[in-house]
Amino acid sequence: MDSDDLLFRRHAAEGVLLLGGGAAILLQLADDRVAHGVARHSDFAHRPLDRLFGTLDYVYAIGFGDDAIVREAVRRVNRRHGPVRNGGGAESPAYSAFDADAQRWVASTILATALTLQERLWGPLDPHVADVVVRGYGELGIGLQAGRAGWPSTRAGFDAWWSGRLATVEVGDEARRIARTLLTASPALPPGSRFLLPFVRLITAALLPPSVRDAYGFRWTPRAERVSHAWLRAVAIAWPHLPASIRHAPMRASLTRASRANRYAGR
Repeated sequence: MDSDDLLFRRHAAEGVLLLGGGAAILLQLADDRVAHGVARHSDFAHRPLDRLFGTLDYVYAIGFGDDAIVREAVRRVNRRHGPVRNGGGAESPAYSAFDADAQRWVASTILATALTLQERLWGPLDPHVADVVVRGYGELGIGLQAGRAGWPSTRAGFDAWWSGRLATVEVGDEARRIARTLLTASPALPPGSRFLLPFVRLITAALLPPSVRDAYGFRWTPRAERVSHAWLRAVAIAWPHLPASIRHAPMRASLTRASRANRYAGR
């Protein structure tokens, strides 16, 4: 394993990145193809956390898994993506989960949110580390159908590409409907989790680009800005003092699930 791989793993292993999960999902849904695909081919209303955990398992498998775990993660995602396609019509855009551009968009939302969160917590990344992180997240799409073409190799290249894509994003009614399901007291959420929703909504809104935040209808006030900054500051101070067993727990739990699934599949 070379030094760049170690730098990326050091970044991606931190469970604090889960704070950006809501923002990444809302950014993904801001692409109309993704929103309609999720709405018509998943049980989002009754199992709203499935997409978050499914994405996390894939990210951890690609970033940390051995060859067997990576192959199984790719196979599982491709199987789920198989039925997700539509030729388009008056009320729905044409979409396919195997669309390379859509896959790059999903990977880019995860990267952009991770960069935003890390720099909101601890300030600007070292340019070399940022370049490594950009290339590391590119593997998410490369492992599927996106390939390497079109994925930037540097932070500067990604920032320029991301700004251009954001300018074309238009949050649709389908995306707003799914966002309400995700961020309100849905009966499908685990018991007790509803008490966290005000915090989740606040951090999600804080990490979204202003144009996307406004399009989703978040009410963003100076007070909301101050409170979100205070929460993020508290996390930034406390997080480095936690033991690695806690900081890396989501990654280890995901890889444990993947290893067990592979053993059962082998039998």
